[in-house]
Amino acid sequence: MAQDIDTSTLLYDGLTNRFAFRLYQCANMLNKTGTKALERHQVTTQQWAILGALVRERWAQGIAVGDLASLLMVSRQNLTGVLSRMEARGLVERAIDPEDNRSRLIKLTPEGWKRWSDMQSEISGFYKEAMKGLSVNDLVHALHYLDVFRRNMRSIEEQQGGEASDPAAIE
Repeated sequence: MAQDIDTSTLLYDGLTNRFAFRLYQCANMLNKTGTKALERHQVTTQQWAILGALVRERWAQGIAVGDLASLLMVSRQNLTGVLSRMEARGLVERAIDPEDNRSRLIKLTPEGWKRWSDMQSEISGFYKEAMKGLSVNDLVHALHYLDVFRRNMRSIEEQQGGEASDPAAIE
């Protein structure tokens, strides 16, 4: 006798696989096309993300490396290498934490602020092309679903023994 197949489970499993694979493809394309879009500024998408985090008013006076790693959802080791290269190029600096003289905060230099300002035209054009066909409502819904997915992935990471920090808490 043939085993009954739960078609709703098969459909769900297929859709979740396609969704995760689509995110993987989009992340790779964002990295490749984003870096190309900012080529004249000599900034990679990783550096773009760091600059974008550091220009936020909340982090204008600096952010601890660990907090920045949590916000960007990258390892501290990978972030340290990128920050070192950005520091060598004069885009970021390590400043003494006014709350704890032993700690250092990462902040933009005047050159980093200028680079961010100079990149805005390309960033705006890139996003306009990348989001073509999406309404404000579409973007709001997409952000909601991506936030749910991110929280779920974070929960999995914690279950696997990853760090317990919550990037949403420092956003």
